Amino acid sequence: MKRMLMLFAVLFLFVASQVSAQEKAYKEGPVSVVTSVKVKPGQNDNYLAYLDASYKPLMEEFKKAGIILSYAIYAADPHNPNEADMYLVVTYPNMASLDGLDEKTEPLMAKVTGQSRSQANTAMADRGSMREILGSETIRELVLK
Repeated sequence: MKRMLMLFAVLFLFVASQVSAQEKAYKEGPVSVVTSVKVKPGQNDNYLAYLDASYKPLMEEFKKAGIILSYAIYAADPHNPNEADMYLVVTYPNMASLDGLDEKTEPLMAKVTGQSRSQANTAMADRGSMREILGSETIRELVLK
C-alpha cells in the first residue's frame, strides 16, 4: 500500500511539473486602438489636410514622450456604404499604457494645439462635417515565440 501511495505521489509530481513547465506559444505584445472613419463625400482632401496639420504633430509629440509606439492612417475600399474608408491606428507599448491616458496626453494636447479641453471638444464636433467615426476597437498583438 505504501508503494502504491509513493507511486501515485511521484506520478502526481511528474504530471504537475510537466503542466507548469509548459509555456505559452506566444507573448503579449503591443496594443493598438483602431478607429474606423467614414469620410463624407468630397471631404477626403480636407480631412487629410486636417490630419497632416493637427493630428500628425500631436501623434509625433505623443511618440516623443513615449506614450505611443507608432501611429498610421490607412485608406480602405469599403464593401458597402456603411463601412469605413479610413482607419486611424495608434499603437501603445502595452495595455497598462492606457491607464491614466488622459492625464498623460492632455498637457501635450494643450501644448501642441493651444486648445483647452472644451475648445478641443468643439473642434472635434466641427470635424463631423468632414467625417463620421463609426467606432473603434482595441486589439493586442500576440507575438509567437
